Formats: sequence, structure tokens, C-alpha cells
Amino acid sequence: MAGSIDGQVLRLDEPLSFWGGFDATSGAVIDRAHPQVGETLAGKVVAMPGSKGSSGTPGVLGESIRRGTGPAAMVVTKADINLVAGSLTAATLYDRPCPILLVDTAQLESLIDGETVIARPEETS
Repeated sequence: MAGSIDGQVLRLDEPLSFWGGFDATSGAVIDRAHPQVGETLAGKVVAMPGSKGSSGTPGVLGESIRRGTGPAAMVVTKADINLVAGSLTAATLYDRPCPILLVDTAQLESLIDGETVIARPEETS
């Protein structure tokens, strides 16, 4: 189902820069100053306060999703046009969706690293 989130949570303590802080080839956080350096985002529901960085984010994120090294979904507390652009690019060009869910801080903090989450949009008739 389009827009469904289903997977293991990887909580990032700080925003991530996909341009320079993430390796699209391996799916790993490579920013040495990031608390989760070395963690792999591939196939995870990445829960983070947001992203940081430049307009290079959509290209890096979209390429990682295309390769299968990017997140399966993202949960963020701050709307981010660069994350949306990367996700839409992968969905449109490669038929590889990466839903993004906007939540408040309390909801983000309730997610436990390593737990499995499932969120499906309500169906209307």
C-alpha cells in the first residue's frame, strides 16, 4: 500500500546531512561528528529531528533509495523540502517509495531504536 511505513526503527539523535554526512553507496552515516556515525540506514525507518544541509540532499537520498541503501521510510519533526524531493524522485523515476511521516517531538521520542513499527493510511470509501 502506498504510503505505508513498516520496518525497524533507527533513531538518529541529531539531524543528518545527506550531502557529505551519508554514503549513498553503503547506506552508512559517515559524518564523524554525528552520534550515529557508522550506522546503516538501509531498509530502516529512520526517525530523526530533520535533515541539515544543502540542496544536494534530494540527489543523494534519491540515489540511495534507488540503490536499496536508503531508508525504507522517514519520521521527522520538521518539514523538509529536500527530503520530500529525494523521496518523490525515487518514487517517480524508480518506483521505489520512501514515505515520510511528520510527527511532533513527543511522538518521535516515543519511538524506540530497534523496534518494529507499522503505520498504514486509513482507507476511505
